[in-house]
Amino acid sequence: MHRKISVLIVDDSAMIRKVLSMGLSDDPEITVLGTASSAEMAQRFIDRRRPDVITLDLEMPTMDGLSFLRSYMGTDPIPTVVISSQTQRGQRKTMEAFSAGAIDVIPKPTISPTDGLGEMMKHIVASVKAAAVAKIRRVVSAPTQEVTRSRPPVQAQHIPTARMSGTSNWLIGIGASTGGVQALSDILPEFPVGCPPVLIVQHMPKGFTNSFAARLNSMCKVTVKEAVHGEQLRPSTVYIAPGGDLHMTVRRTLGDLVISLEEGEPVAYSRPSVDVLFNSLARVAPGKIVAALLTGMGRDGASGLVEIKNSGGHTMAQDEQSCVVFGMPYAAQNLGAVTETTPLNQITQKIFENVGQTRGAAGPSFARHSNQPARR
Repeated sequence: MHRKISVLIVDDSAMIRKVLSMGLSDDPEITVLGTASSAEMAQRFIDRRRPDVITLDLEMPTMDGLSFLRSYMGTDPIPTVVISSQTQRGQRKTMEAFSAGAIDVIPKPTISPTDGLGEMMKHIVASVKAAAVAKIRRVVSAPTQEVTRSRPPVQAQHIPTARMSGTSNWLIGIGASTGGVQALSDILPEFPVGCPPVLIVQHMPKGFTNSFAARLNSMCKVTVKEAVHGEQLRPSTVYIAPGGDLHMTVRRTLGDLVISLEEGEPVAYSRPSVDVLFNSLARVAPGKIVAALLTGMGRDGASGLVEIKNSGGHTMAQDEQSCVVFGMPYAAQNLGAVTETTPLNQITQKIFENVGQTRGAAGPSFARHSNQPARR
């Protein structure tokens, strides 16, 4: 029998500590080592008995949760799932928590049983399990700099805009989950002006993807935005699927390719689902797709990657060594969906080496209006 995942719950609310303790203890694979109402109490607990995972509130007395997270992620990192009501009031805190090294950021569960507490606990349990197997690195921070993961930097690619000529009817698809916020922040700044439309499903809670897209937009040469139903695909633009209730697909309308946000049951326990996006790309642009599956728990995206490969597209997966969680890429490998496995710091280069390299039937043109100036 495998050893249970040990969890320390850190929250200044006695009620939330009780709710989380009961919900996590109900899972046979998890044991709650203890609870703490402050960062100072949590640190004393860690000094005596190190947990496998910490669940952490951000709003606490004396030392706030974000400062506490940065303190131990910079010296002796422990996989952490942030559970805080601050994420509902300010999306900036969510991005700061991810940058500080949090594996996942989840809104604090509501007490009323009519508000979906059961579903929220399922999400928390799944995140704790993902955190327990995540490979984490020490996070180095400075007062004047954004906190980043201590990992080998992505190699600057400097792909010239001219390289993108003749690729106006290509699409790039990317799927990611646990660890994907950091992975996408690493690779997207090197995407060149003039690149084909990029469509991304990153598993995030509802309401967080807009601020994530805005943060990426400030870092990138291309435009990054949260996708909108019915908008036409354009070059030099990255579309992030909105988190929450809808799947993102691409469909053809009057010869153009447009985004569709559709209702539907979760696929591979996910909504939006990478599988749903990838399946739609295989239908609308066979042979003209480069797709990458990045770090993440579960198997979402694996079957969709098979469809893209079978349609003549080029498929790749992030390698195990550079993944925070080698779940989704591993599932895709097992299905025979992966053309090549690539370290994170080479994925950008590999994507653009393969854009324009036809292997199958030609796909439709994505837009007739491709002269929109790129954001620099």
